[in-house]
Amino acid sequence: MSPDLDVQLDGDRVASVEFCRPPHNHFDVGLIREIADAYETLDRDPACRAIVLCSRGRHFCAGADFVSAEDAGERDTSDPGGGGAAGAEARRMLYGQAARLFEAQTPVVAAVQGAAIGGGLGLALSADFRVASPSSRFAANFARLGIHHGFGLTVTLPAVVGGQAALELLYTGRRVGGEEARSLGLCDRLAAEGELRETGRALAAEIAASAPLAVRAIRRTMRGGLADQVRAATSRESAEQAPLFESEDFREGVAASAARRAPDFRGR
Repeated sequence: MSPDLDVQLDGDRVASVEFCRPPHNHFDVGLIREIADAYETLDRDPACRAIVLCSRGRHFCAGADFVSAEDAGERDTSDPGGGGAAGAEARRMLYGQAARLFEAQTPVVAAVQGAAIGGGLGLALSADFRVASPSSRFAANFARLGIHHGFGLTVTLPAVVGGQAALELLYTGRRVGGEEARSLGLCDRLAAEGELRETGRALAAEIAASAPLAVRAIRRTMRGGLADQVRAATSRESAEQAPLFESEDFREGVAASAARRAPDFRGR
């Protein structure tokens, strides 16, 4: 593991996989690869029966960094690169590693503090469960930046909130607070402020107390096809993203986000 990732396994058979790029925890292909590698290692450890995916800092994950600013956790989205061959290759590498997250055999609970924005939402939705607090915020803000969504949200978002709610969140890009996220299904348990990590570990410990062979068998039945679905979805997502990264609307979306103003999209 690198300084960006800390993996700990305690006596209750629950491991924590904590990524450490505070305060906004932007990811790149290397960080997603490290998380997937950690999952594979823990899958082989009989002492591990559940994982808590968490991060250090104000925000769970603000996606990839388009604009560097102090409040980026409120504004950024998920996808690196841009148009052209280089951008397509960057997305291919990122999404290839993202699909590996869904191949894990061990159940994962994500503890989501602050914002899970764009690709950060995609990362949170790679987990089996999400625990949030009232101050947590979720947003698939791609359309507000002039691009198509990514990170497999085509598959994962409708699975937890339903098709109509997914369309509304993707079309509007609006932020959803913790309490609404609980009602929509974006998070599975709502923790009191200051108790988020403990609540996530408690859920993971409940899972770890069940028969591990049975849990893994159930997971294979319920989620075993997700990696292939995500691979197919990200292939389509990347193809749709490529021309949009070259659009005036994308440049306007990023500029408006940096200036914290409403975008003036022209449809070109």
